Amino acid sequence: QTTLAHIIANSSKKNGTRFVTLSATSAKTNDVRDVISQAQNEKRLFKRKTILFIDEIHRFNKSQQDTFLPHVECGTVTLIGATTENPSFQVNAALLSRCRVIVLEKLSVEAMEAILMRAVRSLGVQVLGQGDQHSSFASGSSSESSEFPVYIEEKALNTLAYLCDGDARTGLNGLQLAVQARLAVGKTTPLNITKGGSADGILVTEEHVKEGLQRSHILYDRAGEEHYNCISALHKSMRGSDENASLYWLGRMLEGGEDPLYVARRLVRFASEDIGLADPLALTQAVAAYQGCHFIGMPECEVILAQCVVYFARAPKSIEVYRAYSNVKECLRMHTGPLPPVPLHLRNAPTRLMKNLGYGKGYKYNPMYKEPVEQDYLPEELKGTDFFKEQKT
Repeated sequence: QTTLAHIIANSSKKNGTRFVTLSATSAKTNDVRDVISQAQNEKRLFKRKTILFIDEIHRFNKSQQDTFLPHVECGTVTLIGATTENPSFQVNAALLSRCRVIVLEKLSVEAMEAILMRAVRSLGVQVLGQGDQHSSFASGSSSESSEFPVYIEEKALNTLAYLCDGDARTGLNGLQLAVQARLAVGKTTPLNITKGGSADGILVTEEHVKEGLQRSHILYDRAGEEHYNCISALHKSMRGSDENASLYWLGRMLEGGEDPLYVARRLVRFASEDIGLADPLALTQAVAAYQGCHFIGMPECEVILAQCVVYFARAPKSIEVYRAYSNVKECLRMHTGPLPPVPLHLRNAPTRLMKNLGYGKGYKYNPMYKEPVEQDYLPEELKGTDFFKEQKT
């Protein structure tokens, strides 16, 4: 986003438009008011437009974001806000409705490979092909910090392009760390780089790249949109009885640092919402998994969650109870007037006065009868209602 802001800034200067940058991580409300005041003066006195770029706009709270509303609406400033969060959650709805949302997608693997190759050329590093019999020599001199030339496997660049998950900054940092680590070690490797000879050089391999990235390629935000995306994917995969997808999304969450108890709580909910009476033991499994996770924690509890997730993916599904209770809630919401009273024969009568008022009168104690008892348990207004039948919409 910042790079795009610089491009817009350079273009704006040519057109005579002011470009002002603020970062929500350090700017205060007074800073925003000062910029808007200057923009009003520029517009009134010199007819100059102002573009205001706010980096990490989600760091502003709701009241701070409200400061922009009247000035965006009347055109005092053209607001450009950059955020790594989902604006639906982090930006005021009123402000969002006055802006156009542009989603910056992840870079493709091909684009990442092009960026990494450009970086390799600027570093003067040479790329070894898959057969290790030739190399694609980059322009420029080899690294001045080493007397030996530096090489990187083509496979290592391809792997890095995949692991950085479309983030150019992660890819470039990973490349830099891998090269610097090998230079610090200073260990050379004999290489067949020409048809007739060999040479010593410092080689960066696929393993070195993976070591440099460590776990950074597992992108997961416990507090942001990715948190909700992954738990939704896990829930829907179990509902769809896809055990492989269920395990994958569980792994994405746990390896990304998610709280295992959060996942366990969601599994308890799933046991009744989606499996229900089709397998009543599912709820026991979920509660046991939660207790197991509470007892031993990560990483030992990961296999407990994995077992529960696979069990749920394979289990039969029923939403009979979930749908019936939803019908009950709908019935209560749609009821007009006072709610019907509890029938007298269903009321308990602990005192003489309550007995005299008819509480409990005519109630039939079911265990005393061998045959089924004919008795109403719903209020008169709801007599014959079946919440387990599909309700008309």
